[in-house]
Amino acid sequence: MNTNPLSILVLYYSRHGATRKLAELIAQGVDSVPGAEARLRTVPAVSSVAEATAPSIPEDGAPYVEAADLAECAGLALGSPTRFGNMASSMKYFLDGTAAEWVNGTLSGKPAVVFTSTGSLHGGQEATLLSMMIPLLHHGMLVMGLPYTHPELMNTASGGSPYGATHWAGVDGKRAITEDERALSIALGRRLATAALKLHEGQ
Repeated sequence: MNTNPLSILVLYYSRHGATRKLAELIAQGVDSVPGAEARLRTVPAVSSVAEATAPSIPEDGAPYVEAADLAECAGLALGSPTRFGNMASSMKYFLDGTAAEWVNGTLSGKPAVVFTSTGSLHGGQEATLLSMMIPLLHHGMLVMGLPYTHPELMNTASGGSPYGATHWAGVDGKRAITEDERALSIALGRRLATAALKLHEGQ
């Protein structure tokens, strides 16, 4: 019997820290499920300057994601701030480089969830969540959302969607995460970890 906890990859890109905070809450939800363990990872920023390179290790926050993180995970939470109703270019650039994992079916059959933050209240949260779902579906992942059994979905105008967890960060990115946003983020992580465990047990 394997007693090692299942690795749940929480992969995000964050410019001003709001999406990173959501990732940490989702990881908290994952870690609350016995038998599951969150693995926080990020992606480097994409620069418009050809000579610019990212440091090999981020100055703060999670380490950069590696191919092994995708191979070893039993589930994936993917997060990005919104850019005109779409995921940030840094996350898109990373996903565009996962052709080898797509060919090999590395992520096929694994559960996945998505999350985002926006600067404005109606800044394209759900469109961004949907944009991140598309490549995950191409990878054969089992994409999940948040059901309305979570009453916070009915009580908040900014912090959640049936498509995933969200946060209205404000124009300066400093608006605090609300209690509803916090609860839904933790619930999303717990839901992902629980599904991954059930799928693993059924193998």
